[in-house]
Amino acid sequence: MPVHVGQVLTDTGWRSARMVIEAGRIAALEPVPPLSGPLIIPGFVDLHCHGGGGADVMDGGDAVVTVARTHARFGTTALLATTMTAPVEEIETALRGVRAHQATPPDAAAVLGVHLEGPFISGTRLGAQPNFPLSADLHLMQRFCDLAEIRVATVAPEADPDGALARFLRARSIRVQLGHSSCDYETAAARLCDDLDGVTHLFNAMTPLHHRAPGIAGAALAHAQHAEFIPDLVHVHPGAIHAALRAIPRAYAVTDGTAASGMPDGDYHLGRQTVRKCQDSVRLSDGTLAGSCLTMHGAFRNLVSIGLSIEEASRRTSTIAADYLGIRDRGRLCAGAWADYIVLDQDIKIADVVLRGASVNK
Repeated sequence: MPVHVGQVLTDTGWRSARMVIEAGRIAALEPVPPLSGPLIIPGFVDLHCHGGGGADVMDGGDAVVTVARTHARFGTTALLATTMTAPVEEIETALRGVRAHQATPPDAAAVLGVHLEGPFISGTRLGAQPNFPLSADLHLMQRFCDLAEIRVATVAPEADPDGALARFLRARSIRVQLGHSSCDYETAAARLCDDLDGVTHLFNAMTPLHHRAPGIAGAALAHAQHAEFIPDLVHVHPGAIHAALRAIPRAYAVTDGTAASGMPDGDYHLGRQTVRKCQDSVRLSDGTLAGSCLTMHGAFRNLVSIGLSIEEASRRTSTIAADYLGIRDRGRLCAGAWADYIVLDQDIKIADVVLRGASVNK
């Protein structure tokens, strides 16, 4: 049976409590005499995840189940299946796969929907995305929306100069993020103050911060309320992470995980491209970073290692991301929330992961 008694991290701090679980949800947190452990924190919520366990969301079919099972072992209890720029038919295959398998098995992270990363991005800031960018197309976007539940979309201003796509998406309660763009500070600042909700993998695949040309990174630090960042300590230096956390109130961690996540070093695929995992990074043959091999537990531990408290690291890997999607029953431990949580030992290693009240170790 999963552990239901310990030091429970709630929105108001640590509580010595026993969790009463009914039908996969927390019915109550009952106080118990003070305990020294274990530590129980909310399950991680990852809003940018391409793959894991050798599978890629772009594979379609049941690949998303393998991805969700893999990341659940590392404490992710909910995620957005993330697509990438590709020929339209390949994106549609991926979306159909997510829709068909969004009701995940008991040992898999809940798939909350899709993060559509491309194809409406700039060809000058592809990063590891294949060279198939498109200009905004509302009819095509409607087709995508009909195929799967899209919760977040990455859009470059170059692909949507008049903001019509951003307005289309926001009218459907889809979060719109600025990313994979070469636009200048002025354009980014205007859009962040007008029709964009956040920033995709802050500092990566965007115009950098320079004191005379602040770029998208500078606009995000000056104006964004939300931004995702990849704390593998390869994509972003710890100093830049600290700057982002001071400047952007609701910045949150993502993995940008690929098929290589949870796997040994070797060759994998990211969409239609071959990538190589070597130690802590995943790269194309030319050395370009190609997503990551990060897990959310790795993200959490890295944040603690650079000076964040366990409480703050937990907020940045769970609560803020759930709130960003308007979800109040995930990413926190309280009565009525899903019983999705992680049991940590004193070295903040995972002792157990509980999904909807059941241990994934069964």
